[in-house]
Amino acid sequence: MLAESFVRGMEIRAWHAKWITPEEKTEPKTRKGAGYLLGNFIMSEELLLQAANHGAFLYATAHGLYDLKLNGQRITEARFTPGCDEYTKRLQYQCYQVTPYLRAGENTFSVTLGDGWYRGCVGIDGTRNLFGEDLSFLAELQVEGQPVFCTDEAFKGSQNGPVLLTDLELGETYDARKEEITDWHPVRVLSFGFENLVPTETVPVKEKECFAGKRFTAPNGDLLYDFSQNLAGYTRISVKDAKPGEALVLVHGETLDEKGNFTIENFQPGARNRSGGIRQELRYICKGGEETYSPLFSVFGFRYAKLMTDIPADRIRVESAAVYSDMKEVSAFLSGHEGLNQLYRNAKWSMKSNFLDIPTDCPTRERAGWIGDAAVFVHDGLRLMDCAPVYRKWLKNLKLKQYPNGKMAYICPSNGKPGMIAKLFSASVGWGDACVIVPWELYLYTGDRTVLTENYEMMRRWVRFLQKRARRCRLKDRLKYDPYEKYRIDTGMDYGEWNEPGANVMETMKKAMKYGQPEVGTAYLAYSSGLLSKIAALLGKTKDAEAFGTLSENAKKAYRMAFLPDGRIHSERQCEYVRPIAFGLLTEAEERKAAEDLDQLIRKNGFRLNTGFLSTGKLLPVLLDHGYTETAYRLLLQEENPSWLYAVKRGATTIWENWDAVREDGSVYSSLNHYSYGTVAGTLVSEFLGIRYDHTGLTIRPHPDRSVGFMKGSLTVPEGTIRAAWAFSRESEEVSYEIEIPEGISGVLKLPSGKKQDLRPGRYCFSE
Repeated sequence: MLAESFVRGMEIRAWHAKWITPEEKTEPKTRKGAGYLLGNFIMSEELLLQAANHGAFLYATAHGLYDLKLNGQRITEARFTPGCDEYTKRLQYQCYQVTPYLRAGENTFSVTLGDGWYRGCVGIDGTRNLFGEDLSFLAELQVEGQPVFCTDEAFKGSQNGPVLLTDLELGETYDARKEEITDWHPVRVLSFGFENLVPTETVPVKEKECFAGKRFTAPNGDLLYDFSQNLAGYTRISVKDAKPGEALVLVHGETLDEKGNFTIENFQPGARNRSGGIRQELRYICKGGEETYSPLFSVFGFRYAKLMTDIPADRIRVESAAVYSDMKEVSAFLSGHEGLNQLYRNAKWSMKSNFLDIPTDCPTRERAGWIGDAAVFVHDGLRLMDCAPVYRKWLKNLKLKQYPNGKMAYICPSNGKPGMIAKLFSASVGWGDACVIVPWELYLYTGDRTVLTENYEMMRRWVRFLQKRARRCRLKDRLKYDPYEKYRIDTGMDYGEWNEPGANVMETMKKAMKYGQPEVGTAYLAYSSGLLSKIAALLGKTKDAEAFGTLSENAKKAYRMAFLPDGRIHSERQCEYVRPIAFGLLTEAEERKAAEDLDQLIRKNGFRLNTGFLSTGKLLPVLLDHGYTETAYRLLLQEENPSWLYAVKRGATTIWENWDAVREDGSVYSSLNHYSYGTVAGTLVSEFLGIRYDHTGLTIRPHPDRSVGFMKGSLTVPEGTIRAAWAFSRESEEVSYEIEIPEGISGVLKLPSGKKQDLRPGRYCFSE
């Protein structure tokens, strides 16, 4: 029996345990194998009865990752504990209710330790020992708040077990012949304190869906497995009738190349200084007989695996297992267009693949908590899966990564040692604004103001930093009269509209270093200061609300003066229409004209998008909100690159980093599992199907179109499940609607015809 998970938020009043390590000396940077700990303790009948009545709680954490057993049993389904954090400032400990695993008399406590994020190979540069060189563990068993058993000098340690290589990215080497460890030695006690320890308040990471591997031979003769789904996780190997010492190797990759052969080149770091690349390799050495193996401390991004072995392949069975934070799916979607159905599934799978304890950019090359990704996705992510606990845990780290002057680190938690260029980009708008946007979206969806209170000072410091940055206008512009020049950001480093089709990234960066990206910077100053004004008002901070409200209004005026000199936007870039409309920077007349011009721009572009990272998620909602439903559908259903369905047409099962990550000739050049452009899945539910929900209320506003035929789906919220559907009649232009509202919710129905109706709990069926 496994515990459902650890006990969230369970605090220990005082630690009596000691930090211990199984390593006999501080290991060099090349240290790769696992460490092992073994301890024993006695439970009297009286103490066991006390535990049965009041509970026995085990508190544990590690430098590295840990896997523990009590009397030979794993006590939890949680994986990759203690999780990913800014360890020097914040290290989570877990609490387990372990009463069912205890017995009268002698009890055995065993632990396996792996490098993990603490000292393993992390980030695109493969940095090692980012937080330290030790591999250590801390644990304490308490009954009624009193210590029963603690890590201390009485433990035994070993470095000679079956796990010979343990690395999140490089992989794992496992020698099953060494499972019976015999050469134990005394542990070392280390002098680490407890000041950075905090109880776990997020959901655990767990093993989830499994997919059987279909074996086939590639054109070049390689033996491959196709698991049908790109995911983040690992493989489980079953071998029969192998001889002791026989070995097999599995290398994991996302795709096949243009010739149909296995490749991992699309996620290698290229010319960067990284030893051995990102191998994603499992090596298993058999002990003989029937055996099954999956890694303890490695996780990969993959759909395919290449098998290398002398063991006959028919004796080997391989399946993939997805691993991600224990988030429930809160929405469902189905339509009459299979491409859209696959697109929705792809977005959910990219979300699952990139929510392993923190939101990351990809599960292969970087695995980094890029804060811009988190910001653009949070609104729609909340409407796909219950990800609020993951975001809230991540925000606790984000606060710790803020610079003294208010700048935000662009990756959180750390997964490398940033150089000078990286530090410059820590001022990037759109990325740093995650500290305002993410708490605001969490509040809007959940109604919980504590997320605003917890992060208010971080938000305030960031916006003040942007305000100071805006005052540093370029010298040549000071010669012109502009009453709002000190509210325009036209200096500094910004990533801008990242991955915009047709844009040259290096040229964009060079230009940004010289001239800044004033359209993006000024827009975000106006937007984030406006949000902060609302937040301050909600928290009763009246002076701040007024000050930030004034700042926002002045930044809006600066924006319009700089980029709408005659009341119109003059640009061939769709993002420069989407952003000011979505951010509410324009007057009503300017907004109408901007939406009309955006519609014409998309038509001129053959109903293909040319938006990048920051504005893609707002593109379709902007079109629908302004009545351009036909354009929105033609854009949504476009199959030529750049488009959402181009990847679907090419067989994608996740969302790609670039619109054309797989080119027309089949060549692959970038990651195939980034969630950022997956915002479209939330749009399918909230805009096209029409279920718009946050804690302030519900609006059902469907946008039906015959090109799709029908849509139906649901959104599960705290009060229950909201359902909606629309379908076109085969015989006429009539559209039928079905809506179901759970108890505890009321809302408003808005139909394309202009009809409005109040909604109360119940089921509605009608046509028009």
